[in-house]
Amino acid sequence: MKEIFYWGPFIDDKIATVKAIQNSVIGINKYSKIYKATIINSIGEWNKIINNKNKEVFLNSHLNLYEKLPKYNFIKSRFSYLIVSLICFFQLKKILLVKKPDIFIAHLLISVPLLLFKIFKFKSKLIIRISGKPKLNYLRKKIWQLSSKNVYKVLCPTEDTKNLLISENIFTKDKIFVLRDPVIYLEKFRKYKFENYNIENFQKNNIILVGRLTKQKNFELIIKAIEKNEIIKQEYKVYIFGSGEEKDQLENSIKKKKLTNIIFLMGHEKNIIKYMKKSEIFILTSLWEDPGFVLIEAGMCNLSIIASDCPSGPKEIISPEEYGGLLFENNDEISLNKKINQYFNTNKEQILKKKIYFKKNIRKFTVFNHTKNLEKILEINKEN
Repeated sequence: MKEIFYWGPFIDDKIATVKAIQNSVIGINKYSKIYKATIINSIGEWNKIINNKNKEVFLNSHLNLYEKLPKYNFIKSRFSYLIVSLICFFQLKKILLVKKPDIFIAHLLISVPLLLFKIFKFKSKLIIRISGKPKLNYLRKKIWQLSSKNVYKVLCPTEDTKNLLISENIFTKDKIFVLRDPVIYLEKFRKYKFENYNIENFQKNNIILVGRLTKQKNFELIIKAIEKNEIIKQEYKVYIFGSGEEKDQLENSIKKKKLTNIIFLMGHEKNIIKYMKKSEIFILTSLWEDPGFVLIEAGMCNLSIIASDCPSGPKEIISPEEYGGLLFENNDEISLNKKINQYFNTNKEQILKKKIYFKKNIRKFTVFNHTKNLEKILEINKEN
């Protein structure tokens, strides 16, 4: 069988890319008759996940640096990624020369493998996976352009991101493909769905938001909106699940606006499915997404969806015509409140239609479909 090595070192295991890599590898090893997948454990970032059942899937460096790296601070996290990049440059060079996998798929710090493949000649074919909307600053764009000839294929999670890369003229159009994230692993979803929650003040038919407490997720917006929404203040509770550097700032905003009995910061929750299944509405306030793991998981749990019309993914699932939910203007609290009130005035039949459309539209995000589509992409121009 042909070997695929996945590489995507992280310093925060709560990012969606971690789940994307895991599920993609599960899919390849379970459903593919052509490929076998392995995850490179570069700095001990996968140590918590490795067990006796899955240890054969990982290639270990035995470098236990992950726990020592600073995480929840912009400057410190940049320093951490710099250290990781320097370590992985030499580590990956050795792996690629010795192990010689057929395919090498790079997530996150893709500048490192881009430079390696530019400098050295490897047997492996380099595929870069774009995780989230890429910030194409001058340096990053220049590195990508200089290394583009050494890239076999580029995988994008949404049409929006694909179109962005095409417009920037970094890679040739024939190298760029849309591959939906493997969000839905049905076996794990069923297991999580039937776990019981045990938080006393978590009420049924509430509003739920999920994500890292960062600028991108823009949870400050929901606080501003709820301050002016009397229906929510009288009839609902709002739960925000996640951890991150903006926790103190959000707590202060909630106190300042006297919403401590309405909005609750719940911290990070490994199994968010069990809370989603007891909720009524899911709200996505992000400034950008691609397209948002929790958005898809919320739809699987039959929640009504109200999402920011942000770049570059929610409208591809909901549709610009709002067949699968409601879209509000990005970072606009007035528009958000307008859509919340529109939901309250929507009849049950229309709400059900939106849920059905959404669930049909997210079939492409299953692990099985991701695997089969990845196989098709890998087999295109395979003679090259």
